[in-house]
Amino acid sequence: MKSYAIHPFHFPTTVAFVDDSPQFLANLSLQLDSQLAFRLFHSPFSALVALNAASSVPPMVERFFSLYRHRGDASYTRHVIDVSLDMIHREVHNEHRFEQVSVVVVDYDMPEIDGLEFCRSLKNPAIKKILLTGKADEQVAVRAFNEKTIDRFIRKQNDDVMAVLNRTIAELQQEHFDQIEHMLSEALAVGSHLFLGDPEFAQRFEEIRERLGIVEYYLSCAPDGILMLDAGGTAHLLIVQTEAMMQGHYEIAYDQAAPEGLLEQLRSGRSLPYFWKTAGNYSPIYEDWQACLHPATEFRGRDHYLYSVVTNPDAFNLKYVYPYSEYLDRLDREARQGRASTA
Repeated sequence: MKSYAIHPFHFPTTVAFVDDSPQFLANLSLQLDSQLAFRLFHSPFSALVALNAASSVPPMVERFFSLYRHRGDASYTRHVIDVSLDMIHREVHNEHRFEQVSVVVVDYDMPEIDGLEFCRSLKNPAIKKILLTGKADEQVAVRAFNEKTIDRFIRKQNDDVMAVLNRTIAELQQEHFDQIEHMLSEALAVGSHLFLGDPEFAQRFEEIRERLGIVEYYLSCAPDGILMLDAGGTAHLLIVQTEAMMQGHYEIAYDQAAPEGLLEQLRSGRSLPYFWKTAGNYSPIYEDWQACLHPATEFRGRDHYLYSVVTNPDAFNLKYVYPYSEYLDRLDREARQGRASTA
C-alpha cells in the first residue's frame, strides 16, 4: 500500500475475530497472514468485555500532549499545546503496545447477539469494524455501512474471501493509525520533522522499511529521524538532515575547534554525524570522531535531504524491548491452548 506521509509512530496491532463457531474461527486462523497478530472469540459477550475494558485506558496519543501556559501570560483564552517528542520513542518500551486492537472482524449471524448489535456495543470509536455476512444479509450490511456502523462488509461465500479479508484488514489497520495520529501529525508539521509530510520521502521510507523488514517505528530527535525495529527487535536509526541542519552541525563543530577532517566531512555532505552523547552536536569529548560519522545518501523531495541508517544506535537502551516476534509466539501458544480446551 503506497504511503503519502509518515506517521510519527507505528507498530503492529491486534485483530479480534468474533464468531460463535470455534471450528470456523480455527479454520479461518490457518488462512490469515502469518505476521498478523490476532485473538479469537467464540463468545461475543466475552469479546465485548475484553474490548470495552481496554477502551477505558486513555488513548495512547494523548500522553504525548500537555497543556502549557506561561506564567507571565495573563490571558486564560490563550492555550499552548506542548508535544513531548521524547515520549514518542519511549513508547517502544511499552510491552503492551501490540495488544491494542485496531480491527474487529465479526460474523453477522450469531444467536446471542448479531454482528451489528455487537459493533454498536463497542465503546472505542477508533476500532475499525468488518462484518462477515451471508448472501441474505447483504442489504442489511449495505445499510450498516452507509450508516457508518461498520467500515467494511465481506461475504463469506466469495471465492476470494481470504484474500479480500487479509487485504481489507491491512487497509483498516492503516486507517486506524491515520485516525488516532491525525492531531499529532498536524502538530509536528510545523516543526523540524517536515520530512514526515513529504510524499516522496515517505515512499523512500517505505522502501527502507521493506529492505530492513521493519515492523515498528517511532519518531526521534537529537538527531532528527526515526527509530525502527524489525520483528526480532533489531534496531536501526534513520537519521534525516536537511542542508540547513548540516550547516548548523558544521558551525557548532567549527566553534568547538573540531579537527579539520571532521569539518571537511560535514562540509561535503558525504557523512552524517551521530554524536549521541551530546544531543547530536559535536564536542571535544569525541576523540574518536570518525566512529560517529555514517555514510550519507542524498535525496531530493520537497526539500534536499541527507539520510543514513545506523544499526543498533547507542543512544537508545533497547536491551529489554519486547519484540513483535515474541508477541506472535505468545498468541500462538494461547491459541493452541484454547483449541485444546475446546476439543
